[in-house]
Amino acid sequence: MKKIEIIAKESDKLLFNDIRALIEQARGGVAQAINSGLVVLYWSIGSRIRREILKGKRAGYGEEIIQVLSGKISAVYGSGFSRPNIFRMVRFAEVFPKGEIVSTLSRQLGWSHFAEIIQLKDPLKRDFYAEMCRIERWSVRTLHKKIGGMLFERTALSKKPVKLAELELRKLKEEDTLTPDLVFRDPYFLDFLGLKGAYQEKDIEAAILREMEAFILELGAGFTFVARQKRMQVGPDDFYLDLLFFHRKLRRLVAIELKFDKFKPEFKGQMELYLRWLNKYERQPHEESPIGLILCAGKSEEQVELLELDKSGIKVAEYLTELPSRSALETRLHQAIAHARERLIAKEQTGEGK
Repeated sequence: MKKIEIIAKESDKLLFNDIRALIEQARGGVAQAINSGLVVLYWSIGSRIRREILKGKRAGYGEEIIQVLSGKISAVYGSGFSRPNIFRMVRFAEVFPKGEIVSTLSRQLGWSHFAEIIQLKDPLKRDFYAEMCRIERWSVRTLHKKIGGMLFERTALSKKPVKLAELELRKLKEEDTLTPDLVFRDPYFLDFLGLKGAYQEKDIEAAILREMEAFILELGAGFTFVARQKRMQVGPDDFYLDLLFFHRKLRRLVAIELKFDKFKPEFKGQMELYLRWLNKYERQPHEESPIGLILCAGKSEEQVELLELDKSGIKVAEYLTELPSRSALETRLHQAIAHARERLIAKEQTGEGK
């Protein structure tokens, strides 16, 4: 009798869990459908108003339309259709003119995501954040933080000529294909490590291990920690890689070396050895070739360019343990972008980039 009661209880528990899972799944689907519907509705409203505004010949015609409409619609449907919100809807339709793109993005991005993105003036930057939101499923808070931390300006994508960058983003949209230029940054912000004054490489590594969650957040979505001080035996000698990660979207191992001083040309040979060892002994059949990231306190762009590190699958980036002011950071990153684009254009003109 007791056995039958136990079986009945287990059956009831299983039934309850199954029903609860169905309810939660349905709730999630309903919430997503409502969110997607709201986004498409706001875009449609903005698009319709924008068409009306474009008919007007007088200055201030759009202002008048929105003022009148917001009063009438708010009286019926509430504050969600206030004058500022309707202006956002018109801006939304202006910077995302294609409804099919909005429909696709709305499956992952809510109205609050779009409200952040439409404030950006650069179309390339808007596309970048929209697609990265979609691919990596950022929350609104994460998106706000990424924009504030100038993530776009820290990617290699931002340093490419606009047409090449647009092609890479189009590939991301159409094929969901992430490239290293979208994944890796320069510089990396390591202010959360709390390193002050004089410190050594072992101090950086210890601080990263202590703050691993924050470090992975700065690296970006898709990184999984594999090992620290990875031992590599080459003949009679042992070598130790500081940190080893795996990136799921890139499907490759990522070797990270930490340097407390500026980049030196000999770092290239060291990283090439590590990558070839990983390629021979650790790489799985379905994976791409391992890639290396050398994090330094500083670097000479000319040295990095002359060494052609990209051909060896090596990225070099600076890290900042103390953040400069926002204006200083903007100046620094915008100068780096301008110089990088100039170098790439010069290479194409001389035929070196082919």
